[in-house]
Amino acid sequence: MAELAYHLALWLHSPTVGQEGFELDSMQADAGLIRIVGSDEGWRIGSNFTPDFWTSPVAWDVLVAQIKQFDHSVRKGVASMGIEPPSIPEV
Repeated sequence: MAELAYHLALWLHSPTVGQEGFELDSMQADAGLIRIVGSDEGWRIGSNFTPDFWTSPVAWDVLVAQIKQFDHSVRKGVASMGIEPPSIPEV
């Protein structure tokens, strides 16, 4: 979870955010395990492993709010284990 929060935070801080989708790039997971793609209807979350299953489209601001909530939860969980969460950029 911390690695996903880290990569999502980097994506939200990238200069192309909102223009390009997200794909989890991890040494511990296969490429495309988690993807976020934009469409005319909104942003959807899915996986290369279940190509026929995607979330319903949501507006950009809703997606960002959910990512921020996820980031906050992960940071809080990491801190409760006595680990400083600065390795996860804040969003």
